[in-house]
Amino acid sequence: MSGAPSDGSLQALVATARASGRLALDTEFVGEGRYRTLLCLIQLAVATHDGEDKRIEVLDPLADGFDGAPLAALLADPDVEIVVHAGRQDIALARRVLGTEVTNVFDTQVAAGFAGMGAQSSYESLLNDALGVRLAKSASFTRWDVRPLSAEQLAYARGDVEHLLALAGELQRRLHELGRLEWAREECAALERSSDERDLQAVFARLPRVRNLTPSARPIARALVQWREETAARRDRPVQGVLGDAALIEIAKRKPTTTAQLEQIRGSGAASLRKRGEELVEVVRRARESAPEPAPAEARPPAPRPEDAPLIALGEALLRARAREAAIAYELLAARADLQAIVTTWRAGGAEADVRTLRGWRRELAGAELLALLGGRVSLSVLDGSLQIAGPASA
Repeated sequence: MSGAPSDGSLQALVATARASGRLALDTEFVGEGRYRTLLCLIQLAVATHDGEDKRIEVLDPLADGFDGAPLAALLADPDVEIVVHAGRQDIALARRVLGTEVTNVFDTQVAAGFAGMGAQSSYESLLNDALGVRLAKSASFTRWDVRPLSAEQLAYARGDVEHLLALAGELQRRLHELGRLEWAREECAALERSSDERDLQAVFARLPRVRNLTPSARPIARALVQWREETAARRDRPVQGVLGDAALIEIAKRKPTTTAQLEQIRGSGAASLRKRGEELVEVVRRARESAPEPAPAEARPPAPRPEDAPLIALGEALLRARAREAAIAYELLAARADLQAIVTTWRAGGAEADVRTLRGWRRELAGAELLALLGGRVSLSVLDGSLQIAGPASA
């Protein structure tokens, strides 16, 4: 890749980031046709000379001899704010590839939702709305894993961080005036745990109809999940291209002892799978010797009732009103599933539902008031075409 920074220029950027306390981060990656997403570029920007100038570096993690240790240490420094836009994937990739934690995250897409600009605003639209900057996006779907990269690709990559620090500064100024900056920071903190590592227990639990498997079939399904993951990782292929979920469940149910029996199972007769038939049959054979595994008891939430619908609608009306007043995107407050859980748990008379709407800043803004509405201590009415909220919690 032409234009790759020297070790000295990266060290200079790291020193500037530590001095200024802020770093803009973006990445380019390719996920199609792979077991794990491939990190192809890392774009960084820092402000110099009291924010009047910018220093931008584009790192190539695919280059021979790439050393990400200085950047890894910087990303883990809690005194340096890491600015991203829609950065969940960027953070997950940095954590895995660089072997580091990423702390003190500020995501401009998340922040925009607290500034009344939409919870899913694109980088381009935010730059235009907040800074009056128009960004040409011309190379987003190019092959980032092929070298050398073109001048157009490098210019595109640099553009993704060129204005990111200025955008973050403007959003933080607006949120400070609205009294919402700490709420946005609380929401951004959750991104620090972003990961693209695959949890095999979670993969197993999400298999279709897995709870219907017999105790003797469940260890086989679990072994097949393990085998599929290891094979996909070794061949760098998507797991579904190695063995589909439906075929995996059917193999666990039928427990084939020969390749001929295996090939009778729908979805197991593909040429690529037939090549590994003996291996699959051996996985099944070993797993059949495992102890039976009954399905765990499932804690089921109270079942929805038809009379929940008007309560959910009332709750949504309250939350939308409070979100509008606070200039916060409603999507940040609740989803319909959150409201359903709150209503059904309240109706059952148990503890409060464990949903985001009743925690942290959401509870402060409207969650506690929603519970008061369900308890009859808050009322809603319409006056002159506007929703009116009355009661002790809204006083």
